[in-house]
Amino acid sequence: MSAAQSTGADTPDAQEYAGELGGFVLARSTLDRVSARRGDTDWLAAAWADSGTRVLVLDNARALVRFGDKEAELILVPTAEAPEGLRFLLGVDDAEVAYFGVMGPPGCLGSLTEDAEAPGQEGTEQEGTEQEAGEQEPGGLEASAPEAAGEDAPGQGAAGQEAPEQEAPAQEAPAQEAPAQEAAGPEAPGPQTPGPEAPGPEAPGPEAAGPEAAPPAPAQQTVTEQAAWLARARPGLRPAGLREAAALLNDRDAGLFTHAVALANWHATHTHCPRCGTPTVTVAAGHAQRCPADGSEHFPRIDPAVIMLVTDPDDRCLLARNRRWPERRVSILAGFVEPGESAEQAVAREVQEETGIGVARVRYAGSQPWPMPQSLMLGFRAAASGDLELRVDDDEIAEAHWYSREELRLALAAQEVLLPPPVSIAHRLIQSWYGEELPGVW
Repeated sequence: MSAAQSTGADTPDAQEYAGELGGFVLARSTLDRVSARRGDTDWLAAAWADSGTRVLVLDNARALVRFGDKEAELILVPTAEAPEGLRFLLGVDDAEVAYFGVMGPPGCLGSLTEDAEAPGQEGTEQEGTEQEAGEQEPGGLEASAPEAAGEDAPGQGAAGQEAPEQEAPAQEAPAQEAPAQEAAGPEAPGPQTPGPEAPGPEAPGPEAAGPEAAPPAPAQQTVTEQAAWLARARPGLRPAGLREAAALLNDRDAGLFTHAVALANWHATHTHCPRCGTPTVTVAAGHAQRCPADGSEHFPRIDPAVIMLVTDPDDRCLLARNRRWPERRVSILAGFVEPGESAEQAVAREVQEETGIGVARVRYAGSQPWPMPQSLMLGFRAAASGDLELRVDDDEIAEAHWYSREELRLALAAQEVLLPPPVSIAHRLIQSWYGEELPGVW
């Protein structure tokens, strides 16, 4: 079974904490994060000196990935081959192999690519990778397809994808923009209005124009077909972001990549103490920063965002297009949770603000991290109540419509609408309502 075919939640134990919809593409992992070891300097030093330890090298939220026919694998290197850079502990596997992430200098993946492609080169390629486990193909496809976008992020009204990875725009997260480099002084401002798992600023992926660009994806693709298309379109070894690769990676690699990108994005944008502006020092194996001036400790920032599928009494689904999206792209609504507000209250407020629809019976469905740059997407189902006339805010939302299953099927067949990529919670929520696999070609 390929990574694109596995759900990542096939066992009762996994389902117990995976939410109603089961595991999501970016919510997979097989490692023990060994948080108790983060302050053990002797253990950390010994782990780094161990020849069996493997390192995931990042350059601007991208890693080196080998794309195969229907799956992909991260290229992990021994510590001796890792470049200089900020280091963080990612975890330990069942065989007691330790994994670290390193934020390398710009262009560092170029030399790793040469090493990995060199004949007879050993040790650079990931070892013992089981390409079976995996989830649906994630936004990795989002950014990979020419029209790919991100995930469900909140902020910009309709949620397309989970937002924030420094990748090409995503959809899921609310259209939250990637935080700018934090300057000395107060902490960077909070998230902007979420849009759908919004496209994240990731480095150009296969969608980038040029001779290496992937050919256009077929108009109608199921999750499995899209993963296979992506791999065939641009097989081989190359730097890639989460949106492009996540759906094709196995559980271990998906967890490593998501964890590493989340930490790297936080470190890149939170470099000074929010109290006094003093440059901070990295501690806890990369999972915290300490101010040398006042001793305060600061931990990775996560922006909770809600993304919700709303249905009316006739079981029609509400889909909308964010004003910043191209024509035809639609998704469900999303937004960031405000201070002093519960996730359920945020669902009701966002739907009312953006479409004028009241909701009831808000039900939690599942969550997944969207480190592009720092969101946690909380998925919900909600029932519309009262007046069903749609009145979009005309600020974040350009248009919104109710769709029956048959109407959505016909709209997809006629290419009148494009749904968010499989990596997003948005895609999974729409699919859970629709009842069968859907195309997703953003």
